[in-house]
Amino acid sequence: MGKATVYIDGEAGTTGLQIREWLAARDDIEILLLGDERRRDLEHRRRALNEADVSILCLPDDAAREAVSMLENPEARVIDASTAHRVAPGWAYGFPEMTPEQPEMIATAQRVSNPGCYPQGPIALLRPLIEDGLVPADYPVTINAVSGYTGGGKALIARYEDPEAQNYAPDPFWLYGLTLAHKHVPEFQAYTHLTHTPIFVPSVANYAQGMLTSIPLHLWSLPNKPTPAAIHGMLTKRYAGQRFVSVAPLAETEAMKDLHPEALNGTNDLRLHVFANANHDQVVLVAQYDNLGKGASGAAVQNLNLMLGLEESAGLEKAA
Repeated sequence: MGKATVYIDGEAGTTGLQIREWLAARDDIEILLLGDERRRDLEHRRRALNEADVSILCLPDDAAREAVSMLENPEARVIDASTAHRVAPGWAYGFPEMTPEQPEMIATAQRVSNPGCYPQGPIALLRPLIEDGLVPADYPVTINAVSGYTGGGKALIARYEDPEAQNYAPDPFWLYGLTLAHKHVPEFQAYTHLTHTPIFVPSVANYAQGMLTSIPLHLWSLPNKPTPAAIHGMLTKRYAGQRFVSVAPLAETEAMKDLHPEALNGTNDLRLHVFANANHDQVVLVAQYDNLGKGASGAAVQNLNLMLGLEESAGLEKAA
């Protein structure tokens, strides 16, 4: 079998550049490059989308839908990193660790939607607990999150890094999505199986990349009143043996004085924590990951590997 061909539509964007960096040293993949002029030409893009074994769309939502509409080759396969198809029928959700069946679903799919950076951590935390009955599906969930500014793309990066930019304003910290209707909310609800819309409070801080997403739980309010150890044990059982998703031991979290969003930068790792106060019957579930790694480009490469029948971790060693 020769090299697999991969086309990155939107390779000049933040996620596209990161994916290209992950793939650059691979000798089992050939990246189809169009150059600055041709990548803006509709017909050249159409040809690449239909010739590549797998195309990865790193585009705004409308442009991603347009790219999918250009697919004519029934063998052409796509990973969409935009929000456009996250909950669309006929698209496999590209979070391999979400269920035992997910890797096979991704491997055999023609269309894979890469997860959003914010939803992946809360889905990893909540779905096993809801499926096991420790958290009811109708629980009133609140999700708090902080991301590095690279998660907002070129405009937000310019706001923090380019003093000449019109919108330059490197604020230390700010909340947004204050209408409680962030575009990731349908994704949260669909893949956690929550029956009520969760409250999602995203924020951005003055650092480039890295993410923490957290969910507070009042254990006394849950029907079975699970202990912190039961919550931790369920998560540990679900992700045992996974290469990229792990659960910090309770003793480790008990000893922590703080938790930093940048700790897993340059990796495809997702680290889950259960912070507990047994006296108050409370836990805070926290997911720690790189918004440009497991939250974007790393996840896309992992999905690409599955779709091409390659080792799932191929090329996903920690970036230099």
